Amino acid sequence: MRALRAAGAIASREIARFLMQRERFFAALVRPLVWLFVFAAGFRAALGLSIIPPYRTYIPYETYIIPGLCGMILLFSGMQSSLSLVHDRENGAMRLMLTAPWPRWFLLGAKLLAGTFVGLIQVAAFLLIAALYGLKLTFFGYLSAIPAILLSGLMLGALGLFLSARIRQLENFAGVMNFVIFPMFFMSTALYPLWKMQESSPLLATLCRFNPFTHAVELIRFAMYGQIAWVELGWTSLALIVFFLGALWGYEPARTRPGS
Repeated sequence: MRALRAAGAIASREIARFLMQRERFFAALVRPLVWLFVFAAGFRAALGLSIIPPYRTYIPYETYIIPGLCGMILLFSGMQSSLSLVHDRENGAMRLMLTAPWPRWFLLGAKLLAGTFVGLIQVAAFLLIAALYGLKLTFFGYLSAIPAILLSGLMLGALGLFLSARIRQLENFAGVMNFVIFPMFFMSTALYPLWKMQESSPLLATLCRFNPFTHAVELIRFAMYGQIAWVELGWTSLALIVFFLGALWGYEPARTRPGS
């Protein structure tokens, strides 16, 4: 019970911060909606109809990119949550949390779960707007996508957690966010199929295959059609473990002292 109360306190603080920052919520929705309603028209003209792996059938381009835009929301949400960690480190709140009588993995894990939950709220709002626009999945599709979205959110949040452990100043983290977010997003299958990328640039297609964000997007895409992408599930899980272990290493007391 004490562990649940401690985790609940960390989660409630993260959720309260999110609710007070309403512009953060609207900004998280504006980005994918712009891609869905504006840029998708141009991409549709260039790509026509795309092939989705689970059923090997042709679908509208707007439907194809919905999993990628869900991944975009999770990616930005994970980075924003980690940005708050850098801010907490500067004002001393992070040091107080890490001195609590709980294991470091528990405290960082609770922070990661709270940030992922915030990302899930944003994804749910985006899917609702897309459904009102006419881009609907089946009920089973929404249900089967929840575990994939959760795992992808944890992996991307762990990446942000790892980056926040290595960056000491808020200004530096904002620059690194752009350096990480945009290459991960554009060098993935979020906006276009891998086979289309292979036709234009085999090197870029190879980079996409090694991009953990690609595996997270494909995991969500298959799950939305009731399929399990076992390879993507394995790579996403492995990336989550590696990033979280890296965060634990970065937040060791010897490395979190001022000037270290």
